[in-house]
Amino acid sequence: MIQPIHFYLLGAFIVAMIIANIVLPNILLISHKKRLFDMPDKRKVHHAPIPRLGGLSFFPVMLITMGGLVLVHHLMGLKSGAMQGEAPFEYLALLVGSMMLFLVGLADDLIGVGYKKKFLVQILAASLLVASGVWIKSLDGLFGVYQVTPWFGMPFTVLIVVYVTNAINLIDGIDGLASGLCAISLVALAGLHVWLHLFSFALLCIAALGVIIPFWFYNVFGNAMRGRKLFMGDSGSLSLGYIISFLMIHLSTVDVSPHVVSDYNMVFAFTTMLVPLLDVVRVVAHRMRNKRNPFLPDKSHIHHKLLRCGLRVRQVMVSICALSLMFILINFLMMGRVNITYMLGVDIAVWIVFHLILDVILHKKGTAVEEL
Repeated sequence: MIQPIHFYLLGAFIVAMIIANIVLPNILLISHKKRLFDMPDKRKVHHAPIPRLGGLSFFPVMLITMGGLVLVHHLMGLKSGAMQGEAPFEYLALLVGSMMLFLVGLADDLIGVGYKKKFLVQILAASLLVASGVWIKSLDGLFGVYQVTPWFGMPFTVLIVVYVTNAINLIDGIDGLASGLCAISLVALAGLHVWLHLFSFALLCIAALGVIIPFWFYNVFGNAMRGRKLFMGDSGSLSLGYIISFLMIHLSTVDVSPHVVSDYNMVFAFTTMLVPLLDVVRVVAHRMRNKRNPFLPDKSHIHHKLLRCGLRVRQVMVSICALSLMFILINFLMMGRVNITYMLGVDIAVWIVFHLILDVILHKKGTAVEEL
């Protein structure tokens, strides 16, 4: 049944899109005036200087949208409780942590920041969430483990936040990929939060989605030669990764009777970002196996592999987004029918088979598989 809160969610999406469409052209203008470009090199797939401050719009637009909509909600005297009293300390931690990662990402886009310093800020931001009470208290039966102690759950949550944040940052290698995967994740997370009647968290998902979609069009369809193309940059990928990791972990710990999704909240939440999560594990393992620094960039990600198979950039983006949707569908169909440990096993098996198929294609093309 449609409720007033659903109109606020729709309003958040529309407002975020309007503000983003005002902000993004100005970011383009400033970037070109100040020559703030991501320059092409042998590791990158673009061939012209492109502004990389698109993510500069993400956090501010989300903050303005959410703050404005919540203010309107209260000024209109709507005291239904749908948006009241939902985890103020969690949101305060999210606000401060997002600002930290937004600023360090912006600094990296402008002057460059070493990966050690970025890791330190990510750990501090993740620790804020834990301090606010957002930490994984149960593995929901994964490997037979249910409740976990704070001594395990708190540092494990910090690890997960850093892991998810970097997975999104690292998958941001071709037009529309990171933003497309994040949009898919946010739609799924918003839907489940609405179903669980956690409307303030759904509002966060919708506000983020509202700013990502206009950026996605600039990123995918923008003409670099006409100065209409934007990259996300670390200011966008780090803050967006942090926000999505917060939503995933919160969803993994929520217990809202009678709308609980059994022990499958966690598996559904992490399924929405499964492709970048699996890819970063494969990439780090590949680099370590080849005695390379796992934190230094190379061309070993899934999108590089598909490019070497002969696909064009946009085809690669669509293929990987389709793969993400496939994982979400597979796991949704298995929820309630298959133990989550077996679900993880099926996901890993599908991932391995997918890469074996790519390896066969590369072998037939005479391309070095190990390079990827």
